[in-house]
Amino acid sequence: MNLSAPAAASSGGAVPLLSVSGLAVAIDRGGAVAARPVDGVDLAIAAGETFALLGESGCGKSITALALTRLLPDGGRIERGEIRLGGEDLLRLPESVMRSVRGGRIGMIFQEPSTSLNPVMTVGAQIAEALAQHGVNGVRAEAEACRLLEAVGIPDPARRLRDFPFQFSGGMKQRVMIAMALAGQPQLLIADEPTTALDVTIQAQVLDLLVKIQAERGMGMLLITHDLGVVARMAHRVGVMYAGELVETGPREAFFHAPLHPYSRKLFAALPGAAKRGAPLDAPSGAVPTLDRDFPGCRFAERCALAFDRCDDESPAWHRIGEQAVRCHLYEGVAVPHHRPAGVQPEAAPWRARQAAPVLEVKDLSVHFPVRKGLLRRTVGHVRAVDGVSLSLAPGRTLALVGESGCGKTTVGKAALKLIEPTAGELFLGGENINAHRGEALRAMRRVVQMVFQDPFASLNPRMRVGDIIEEGMASLGVEADSNARRARVDELLERVGLSADMRWRYPHEFSGGQRQRIAVARALAVSPQVIICDEPTSALDVSVQAQLLNLMRELQAERGLAYLFITHNLAVVEYLADDVAVMYLGRIVEQGPADKVLRAPAHPYTRALLAAVPRIGEEHREMSGKGGDAAPVASDLPSPLNPPAGCHFHPRCPHATEVCRISYPPVTEFGQGHRFRCHWPRLGD
Repeated sequence: MNLSAPAAASSGGAVPLLSVSGLAVAIDRGGAVAARPVDGVDLAIAAGETFALLGESGCGKSITALALTRLLPDGGRIERGEIRLGGEDLLRLPESVMRSVRGGRIGMIFQEPSTSLNPVMTVGAQIAEALAQHGVNGVRAEAEACRLLEAVGIPDPARRLRDFPFQFSGGMKQRVMIAMALAGQPQLLIADEPTTALDVTIQAQVLDLLVKIQAERGMGMLLITHDLGVVARMAHRVGVMYAGELVETGPREAFFHAPLHPYSRKLFAALPGAAKRGAPLDAPSGAVPTLDRDFPGCRFAERCALAFDRCDDESPAWHRIGEQAVRCHLYEGVAVPHHRPAGVQPEAAPWRARQAAPVLEVKDLSVHFPVRKGLLRRTVGHVRAVDGVSLSLAPGRTLALVGESGCGKTTVGKAALKLIEPTAGELFLGGENINAHRGEALRAMRRVVQMVFQDPFASLNPRMRVGDIIEEGMASLGVEADSNARRARVDELLERVGLSADMRWRYPHEFSGGQRQRIAVARALAVSPQVIICDEPTSALDVSVQAQLLNLMRELQAERGLAYLFITHNLAVVEYLADDVAVMYLGRIVEQGPADKVLRAPAHPYTRALLAAVPRIGEEHREMSGKGGDAAPVASDLPSPLNPPAGCHFHPRCPHATEVCRISYPPVTEFGQGHRFRCHWPRLGD
């Protein structure tokens, strides 16, 4: 059955809260259309419904959201289409009226709260500013701001109104953004990647909060994300967007049971997980095409393994398949195959055997940062970022270091590379104590241990060409004296990480995020290290780009016997990549051991809470992949490492805490096969 557009929200015949028809957005440069990032989008959202807009970066999701509020960037204009909110055409409203719609009838939560909040204004002043747009001022505004902070779960709201954004954690800042979005009592809430930069526990809190507020107010919600787990947790209906077009829509249950479009199925195939260990992730090749050209045929054709001649020449029509709608030539006049999501895989590959001789050891590592106050800058305390951590990395193995933001993971990585001087503890490289290494000895150590940072754009010099960036390490560390040999090595490395040698002449800004991270990997490989410390290397990447990078890391490890210290809060990546896991909480390791033991039979309540917080596909309730599925995500924020709780640091957030937990820090308990933990209340796979 052909359709002119995908199905709208099932609103029982009533007018949907939001209705978008034929929306097209053009970006003009020099009097001509330079790009068309949104091209003919149709969607509808009912009151109380969440519509998830899913796709890779560059597909047009955020531009669609900005078009709904008429907040397009410079040069952007709505070329055609209709946007109706409660039946009223927003494109016909004068700007003076539209200003009251923004933040009033439509609220918006942006992706990065740190850049969305004004750093020189108190949180209360910023919420009051939003309230003033809707006629609430003075004492009423302060009372309402206090009520909003309380509604989004911020403790002691009257006091926190006077705090600045830097005094809030990432999750708390996102809660402030939600409070500001709710200030105008919106009918529709647009949430643009609201949890992308948050760790799993804070993500779970924010998602639960959004569900609670939506149920109380009956709001419609447009949720923009590339995280299939979040979609499974939140959405009523799903729309998959690719290169400016919707290519599939349908109810959540139908979509996750049988995604129809080849692009949708590739997104599932690219998901990491324990069931796919030992096998490459089936990520779509290439990248989303630039939208500065016309597409005579299907926009996904150049990346689609099922494409045929017609896909290149003719744009596909919509077809109804049950409750779903799909835009693909494969569904014209043929029996529709049942497509299981590629997240379901055969039996997991066996875990690799433990290696005997570690290449890098960290013993009782501590990093304490002094806190100084007063005119004489006297030390009044210490931030115990790392407090007695011991880790061991073996060749050809990956140790995942997991935990919430602020627990000290990155500090461990930097201290292991001696980018930060440890306060106490010992570092061993190949059995040699490197604590006292300075000067040339330290430079020699850094030929062996390299680091890939979280943000490749910030870690690559924007004024240097990519070839010079990769070559710089070889020259400075004396790895290769001959300049011609270095250049040949750069070309070889670019090809090895999936880029072409002629890209050496480009600058970092000319690459996508995934390509920049590949360049960072090539730079680390240039000096032939034995250990690579990876600090959240996939946190800002789409699922397909993440899959490409993980495949590359697996291949390089198999070829070269590299040891990885993989710092992350993405537990699906840990399940796929890690051989061993160490769980960190407030500067200390609370559980560690082989990945299959820690993830399938977690002993520490904090590990169980982390696993419970992960939104999982195909689960009606969020449950752990291992035993002990009765655990719940932690409900409060991480305490300050400046003043950690007495006794077990986790006891204020632990549902099983007793008096002994408040008095003494638990000793190490060995569970066998290298699995150990620190807890007064271990439930060992009950």
